[in-house]
Amino acid sequence: MSDFPWLTLLIAAPLIGALVVAFAPSGVTKVTAVGFSLLTLALGVAVAVQYDVDGGMQLEEQHTWIEAFGVNYALGVDGLGLLMVLLTAVLVPIVLAAGWFDGDDGNTKAFFAWALALEGLSLAVFMATDVFLFYVVFEATLIPAYFLIGGFGRDGRGAAAVKFLMFQLAGGLVLLASVVGLYVVSAQQGEPSYLLSDLAGLDISTDAGRWLFAGFFIAFAVKAPLFPLHTWLADTTEKATPGTSVLLVCVLDKIGTFGMLRFCLGLFPEASQWATPLVMVLALISIVYGALVAIGQDDVLRLIGLTSLSHFGFITIGVFALSSQGGSGAILYMVNHGIGTAALFLLAGYLIRRSGTSLISQMGGLEKVTPVLAGLFLVAGLATLGLPGLSPFISEFLVLMSAFDYAWYVGAVAVSGIVLAAIYVLWMYQRVMSGPTPPGVESTPDLDRREIGAIAPLMLALVLFGFYPQPLLDVANPTIDSLMEYAGVADDEVDVPAGSDPEHADTEEGGDH
Repeated sequence: MSDFPWLTLLIAAPLIGALVVAFAPSGVTKVTAVGFSLLTLALGVAVAVQYDVDGGMQLEEQHTWIEAFGVNYALGVDGLGLLMVLLTAVLVPIVLAAGWFDGDDGNTKAFFAWALALEGLSLAVFMATDVFLFYVVFEATLIPAYFLIGGFGRDGRGAAAVKFLMFQLAGGLVLLASVVGLYVVSAQQGEPSYLLSDLAGLDISTDAGRWLFAGFFIAFAVKAPLFPLHTWLADTTEKATPGTSVLLVCVLDKIGTFGMLRFCLGLFPEASQWATPLVMVLALISIVYGALVAIGQDDVLRLIGLTSLSHFGFITIGVFALSSQGGSGAILYMVNHGIGTAALFLLAGYLIRRSGTSLISQMGGLEKVTPVLAGLFLVAGLATLGLPGLSPFISEFLVLMSAFDYAWYVGAVAVSGIVLAAIYVLWMYQRVMSGPTPPGVESTPDLDRREIGAIAPLMLALVLFGFYPQPLLDVANPTIDSLMEYAGVADDEVDVPAGSDPEHADTEEGGDH
């Protein structure tokens, strides 16, 4: 257990910041919000510095909450949780800086306060090691998300917010049934407990495990999102502000794939293997369907949202390929998708603000007038399609290798998603940026220093982790290896005895790395 409550402090900082921003004078709203988000980032870095990359749940905190039901306030981070915490802590100040828009101060205040509230609750989700606590904060994230969607954006946002909430609540109710089921199973085998460490040791029957797995998986498939539970996604990203879309797609939706690793594989390994063929089919449909539908979109924000349906299909394949390679690729994909898609959404927001429309058919010829915006938009788009040298490529490569290892036809279908991605990205860029400059566009301003400063960390990360992803893999690999070992899945690898000549050493089939 940790002597100092670092994780509690990490959660509390943005939540306290949300309250302070809500009641602060309008003149200091923006500075206060960014200040609390940077404080949260600093605390996240402090947690990362103390983390031992050899793996295991670390910096744990545990306090009895509801003793009669075996519920604890329990937090901890492993490699998976740490990377999600850092992704969240990095993206929120960037979103706030990029959303430094002119307008009604009260409107700005509400947006910044809800964004900080969503950050705090999302961090709690990624660090909860008690299933009941996880469920509570999992559902609580819907409150700020609903108000961010419904309170800011374009006409029709209210209906989009309600649709989002209905889908998420339905998934949450299914999850609640499985949470109650875990209580029953644990109580039958001794003292009831929701701690992950206790639940992992339960002897759950095959039928019970499969039913409980189904409840968790459906909730996470809604959140991720995965076909056919994805229909809220495009409406939400089309109507919400670009900043809200970043928080939803790049942070909140990661809870879905995070949960698949942490709970589906971590608690129900047998059921996960049983369900893998169906999950693979759904993931492949998500990849191809999301890409095909994205090609036909005229609204740039809706298009970007649908690309994420395709990308979450790749992540799901990595998770359920049940290999160390696929699992590490999935975690890396979660991080890199968050970086690349955040850049694309924010740059699309800059573009819409200048052109006055989100319709691709009404844009064009901007690359001559706004070369910096056009160049960064192209880089973010190339990252989305997995260009070598940019960070999503490594993630996609690892996932595709695991897909081909699982079955050649799974890999073959997944590869088609990359081809389709090139079509929707390059065609979008061509229609938005190239061609003759329309009358009246010649005076359109390029990105200013604040806008470039907000987007620069994302661009730097795309290049840095594209050429050197090892720091991320060093954190992710031990967690995935432990998970594969627990799931009883062995990866084939070659072991070379120490001190022998690699060229003449005998090879033998080993287990997990």
